[in-house]
Amino acid sequence: LRQIAPTLLTGIGQSYVLITGNIDLSIGSVVGMSCMTSATLMTKGVNPWVAVIITYLACLLIGLLNGKLISKAKLPAFIATLGTMTIARGIAQIVNNNYNTDSIGEAAEGFMNFFYYGKTLGLFNTIWITIVIWLVFNFLLSRTRTGRHLYAVGSNMHAAHLSGVNISSTVTKAYLVSAFCSATVGLITTATSGMGTMDAGNGYELYAVAASVIGGVSTLGGQGILLGTVIGASVWGVLQNGLQFAGAPVAIRNIVIGVIVIITVLLDLVVRQNKKVGTGKVGTGKTTSIGLKHKA
Repeated sequence: LRQIAPTLLTGIGQSYVLITGNIDLSIGSVVGMSCMTSATLMTKGVNPWVAVIITYLACLLIGLLNGKLISKAKLPAFIATLGTMTIARGIAQIVNNNYNTDSIGEAAEGFMNFFYYGKTLGLFNTIWITIVIWLVFNFLLSRTRTGRHLYAVGSNMHAAHLSGVNISSTVTKAYLVSAFCSATVGLITTATSGMGTMDAGNGYELYAVAASVIGGVSTLGGQGILLGTVIGASVWGVLQNGLQFAGAPVAIRNIVIGVIVIITVLLDLVVRQNKKVGTGKVGTGKTTSIGLKHKA
């Protein structure tokens, strides 16, 4: 369970974004930014919990920027988050002058126990953190007006707007959730290694997409539940462990995951297209997987 926690957490954030009909490519870089920012602050003598707060705020600014670039500036999600992916990775590199950090030291022992090494009621704290975050965001998605708005925007942005949904606010909330989850994974990474590494989070955006789409979240928006993301992250973990046990190199593992993601997305496209044909709604418009609305 602790092993799949980073994939599940980033998958939760990506699921929120995908449900709105967008995508977040900055996830891995925000993880790296979180890891390096928190570790650098701690090695400079900043109180670990102050460092955690600063790290969350910095990462949430990336999420806010993503949301506003897409909803206000009307940039395609693919382009906007590709840009912020580069920005966040650059920040991860410059915060400690393009070097990995030293050990965060014994002063951060409480931080390390809270995010990774400690146990509560027999379970590692990482698992508890993941469970709590999943419960909160699952409730938000399935039981609140915000959740209904997320689905509405992903299903039909124009209709949602006519119904009074604040598109900008809704899309921005999805990206803030994604940034929060990525920041948490970065903090877990710092606690795990006891230092900051500039390449932390590399490839996590792919893993997040894999967990989401394998779990049934549609890349076209408006469909998916976070229970599916749990299943997707678990399947991903089993696949990774199985391939590793079989001695497959990392490159082969990545190829297999990529192929599975492509097949899953294609199946989703076929199923949704067949539904449109069956209901006579072909040609009414759809959402692309990079967050654009267009007429079919």
